[in-house]
Amino acid sequence: MSTTAFACLALCIGIVAGLRALTAPMAIAWAARVGWIDVRHTWAAFLAHPVTPWIFTALAIGELVNDQNPKAPARTAAPSFVFRLVSGGFCGAALAASGGRSLVVGIFLGALGAAIGTLGGYHARVRLVRALHVPDSAIALPEDLIAVGGAFLIAAFFRAAVVR
Repeated sequence: MSTTAFACLALCIGIVAGLRALTAPMAIAWAARVGWIDVRHTWAAFLAHPVTPWIFTALAIGELVNDQNPKAPARTAAPSFVFRLVSGGFCGAALAASGGRSLVVGIFLGALGAAIGTLGGYHARVRLVRALHVPDSAIALPEDLIAVGGAFLIAAFFRAAVVR
C-alpha cells in the first residue's frame, strides 16, 4: 500500500469518527474480525476477537439513538470533541498497525480527520437544517448512513489496497 493511500484512509476513518465517534471503531473491529485488516500479532489484535465487534456495534447503535435526543450535547462540546479525537486516533493507529505503518502517523491522521469530521459535520448539519427548513433528524439520519457506509467502504478500500 502506498503512503498516500494509507494517509488518505487513516484521515478518512478519522472523519467518520468525527461524524459518529463509535461507528469508526465498530467498522474497524468488524474489518479485523472478517480479515479485511490484519491486526494479528499487533497491539490491536483484540479487535479481531469474536466479541469485540459486537460490543462496538452495541455502543455505536446506542450513539446513533442518543444522537436523536435533542438534549444530547453538541459534538463540538469539549468532552465529545476529545472523545472523537481519541476515537479517530485509535482507528488511525489500528490501520497503521495493520499496514505496518507508523502508529504516531496513524494516530495523528486519524485525530486530524476526527477534528475535520467533527467541525465539518457539525457546520454542515446546522446549515442544512436551516437552509432546508427541516427538523434536525431529517439531516441526522442521512449523516448516520454516510458515517456507517463510509466506515465500511474505508475498511474495504484498505483491504483492497493491502491485497494489491
